[in-house]
Amino acid sequence: MAWVPGEGAAVPTAGFPLTMLTTLAEPLSKVTAGRLAASTAYLDGREVRLEGFGPYAPRTVLVTVSTASLPAEAAALASQAGGLLDLMGRAMTADSSRREYEGKARQLRFAVLTALMTGDVTLARRMTTGQVPPLLDSERVRVHLLHCRPADRDRLVRSHLDSSGYHGLGLMAHCPAFDEHLICLVPESADPGETPAQGEMLRRLVDDNPGYALGISRLHPLSATGSAYGEAVHALAVARSSPGRVAAYRRQSSLAEALPRAAGRAWAQALTAPLRDVPKPTVDISRLAVAFPRTAVARLLSISRTTVTAHCRKAEAALQVDLGDVRTRAALDLALSLAGAEPDPALVVPPRAPALDELLRTAAAVAWADAFLLPLREDRYHEVYATLAAWIDANTDAQRTAVRLGLSRNTVRARLRTAERLLKRDLLTTGTGLPDVVHALRVTELKDSEPSEAAADLLAG
Repeated sequence: MAWVPGEGAAVPTAGFPLTMLTTLAEPLSKVTAGRLAASTAYLDGREVRLEGFGPYAPRTVLVTVSTASLPAEAAALASQAGGLLDLMGRAMTADSSRREYEGKARQLRFAVLTALMTGDVTLARRMTTGQVPPLLDSERVRVHLLHCRPADRDRLVRSHLDSSGYHGLGLMAHCPAFDEHLICLVPESADPGETPAQGEMLRRLVDDNPGYALGISRLHPLSATGSAYGEAVHALAVARSSPGRVAAYRRQSSLAEALPRAAGRAWAQALTAPLRDVPKPTVDISRLAVAFPRTAVARLLSISRTTVTAHCRKAEAALQVDLGDVRTRAALDLALSLAGAEPDPALVVPPRAPALDELLRTAAAVAWADAFLLPLREDRYHEVYATLAAWIDANTDAQRTAVRLGLSRNTVRARLRTAERLLKRDLLTTGTGLPDVVHALRVTELKDSEPSEAAADLLAG
């Protein structure tokens, strides 16, 4: 016997003369094309039966060779065997098609998520085909960021898929930057006092899996999905060291909100002015590299780390700074936040742009830093505070910090995890909480030093 697919090589049983297929080329082509359902030929005193299987051309053909005519029962058994082989082939093809479909659906979900992260809801709707997923008709959403085993993500996403390739009212997408993160968008419930089903399901996953953790943002407009994601990142840092491993983000004032608006905007615009002459892709990539590790940015944008580094070097050359320094990145992060705020015509622009240290000496900045670092002021967390400060001084190098303090690297990381939980900021996974830590520690350093005459003028103003 030989199983001859419409496309591809024949699969013979032991002893089958493959050269015979060349002789049978004409009747074989007729059965393959569906012009004949079956055909019988006689070659060298042997009976050759050809039977086609499958509803569409090119059909697969079962070729049976015997020295004598097959009895009816044997012919029926051969036909049944061909039918079973055909069903198995269709099942394998269907499974392959299903995987291809799931892969395309995953790409589309990620594209929709990316559009929402940039605030472009209209683009997200245009990307969908047929019926728009219910998520895109929602007014407000929460981002649930699930920390799980990387190998579990495919299973979790598949198990909650609906027939359209989405996840009912919500959306689950693999985080491209961090293999252990699953990004879940959950729309606001119609009943304000009710937790959406997707949110309950994610909480149950954490309950059932000791290695899982869940960070939950506040409700945000759909166009502010990016902000919601940032909150979920910080909440996850808290959740990972919390008893229940679930944490919701709690609003805290930012340094950008605390600084004098006119003076802060003047400083930010002066610092970022050289970026006006840099190509927009370079600015966009550098902005991400300020907030995330370069490897994560590369994976997020599906480009090489070398490309990310090249864009960062262009930005560094324009700004004449070193973005490899954590304090420089923190300053640029703050400047981009302030410079990107909506302009206020009522603001009186100061005659000169102040220095960052002058801004950090203001009473509002000091109050913000005191409130931010307050959880670390307890005597029992003195070592955590000292380790955090030393880590920043070592440019976030845990090994250098360990050597400087005479500790093991594991002890340093354990204390930093404690700082994450107390400050409610992510420091070790994404690093998005680093700018706040850098600025708060700098305010503390400046608080006891004598301000310059220019700084004194700003403080008085």
